[in-house]
Amino acid sequence: MNKFYISTTIPYINGDPHIGHALEFVEADVIARYRRVKGDDVFFLTGTDENSLKNIQAAEKAGVPVREFVDEYAKRFRELVKALTISNDDFIRTTEERHIRGAQKLWEACAKAGDIYKKQYRGLYCVGCELFYLEKDLANGLCPEHKTKPELIEEENYFFKLSRYGEKIGKFIESGALQIIPEKRKAEMLTFVREGLEDFSISRSNARAKHWGVSVPGDSSQKMYVWFDALSNYVNAVGYADDEPRFKSWWTENPEIVHVLGKGVARFHALYWPGMLLSAGLRLPTELFIHGYITLNGEKISKSFGNVVNPTDLVKKYGTDAVRYFLLRGVSAYEDGDFSEDRFKEIYNADLANGIGNLVQRVTTLGEKAKFTDIRVATGKFETDVERVKKEVRESLERYEFHRAIEHIWELVSLADKYVNETKVWGKDGEEQKKILADLTSVILNIANLLDLFLPKTAEKILKRFGLTIAEIRSPKVSSLYIKKGEPLFQRLV
Repeated sequence: MNKFYISTTIPYINGDPHIGHALEFVEADVIARYRRVKGDDVFFLTGTDENSLKNIQAAEKAGVPVREFVDEYAKRFRELVKALTISNDDFIRTTEERHIRGAQKLWEACAKAGDIYKKQYRGLYCVGCELFYLEKDLANGLCPEHKTKPELIEEENYFFKLSRYGEKIGKFIESGALQIIPEKRKAEMLTFVREGLEDFSISRSNARAKHWGVSVPGDSSQKMYVWFDALSNYVNAVGYADDEPRFKSWWTENPEIVHVLGKGVARFHALYWPGMLLSAGLRLPTELFIHGYITLNGEKISKSFGNVVNPTDLVKKYGTDAVRYFLLRGVSAYEDGDFSEDRFKEIYNADLANGIGNLVQRVTTLGEKAKFTDIRVATGKFETDVERVKKEVRESLERYEFHRAIEHIWELVSLADKYVNETKVWGKDGEEQKKILADLTSVILNIANLLDLFLPKTAEKILKRFGLTIAEIRSPKVSSLYIKKGEPLFQRLV
């Protein structure tokens, strides 16, 4: 079996999860489900970044100890992962011992390579980004990401010699050994490389870190810079610190390794992380898939901006798969996508209530009434379309174009709906009606099979109406079934 390791980024937990976090969780989940069906041995990781100064400030504002604060918000992120039916195999917290040991081991490996040094530094620091900026990188003196004025910081820190690895990183990206999708993000990263990569600060004084975070090995006066610490989670979750056989299996023995991330942290993953891995003598990931943001009225959704849309609340109000559907169909895979509740309802009603929901309800109502049980009388009406759509879905998922994949599935929904109307199956009887119902049932089962990657709960509900399970329809032959229409899959919203 091909080994396939996929990860999301680990979000700061200085507040409740927002819909942008949900987008990344769901996108990575679809990829993981697809690769499992494809036959790969999959390891799917997500987690939380708990050593950020942002988290400390949020805890202070809330008036609670930092440990208590991060425990509570890590729990909320776990709950969101569960609510969205995310099929992750592990959830790592950067306050765990396995992570701390691994982060310190990586530091020591880079230090041994001669790539860590200490110097006095003065720079402009954005707490939101946890990043030092140069004047030229600011927008009218403000952080381009958070629209806030960076703080002028001066202190002695450790630095990592990223400049030493610029040429190698450029060759990895240019050649596709480290593939970056979409192409325009690859071009952006190569521009940074050509401009020259600069060494970056990788520690903070205990005073500025408020004594929270991973201690620098051999220097109790410093804590690791959150990005140096956080990026190591990808190797720490697979045993880098002290489980050599596991680490060998999931990292060094050439599994496919895909990081899913937002465009705002592309530099850290495409430039910093490869530099750290090269320094430590470790292999690089194979691929970075970089998605856009979800915006609210054209503005990035961010806890810092106070315009957060809580996905847990959306799930409670509209259901898991309705939220998953919007994130996958209503947002372009590579670009930013705008959220509004009106747009959410519009897509829900058009595609879910009036689309797949209406089709399944019409066919199962007729099938139950006709006591239809045998699809062997199907004429093969939709076979060519089904095979075409399966191929198109596969090709779209290989490119991480989730919205395109779903568009193709909905072509089958439209074709089936059209066939119901054209044949006026409700007015037929006997063998003619059975053949039409068999064709419609066959295409719906194929739709459910494809939908299981995107909307697993909906796929399960559809199959239950035909007396089947996902395992049964993936078996070589399904012949008999038992139809019971049940309640509508999606109630129309007003």
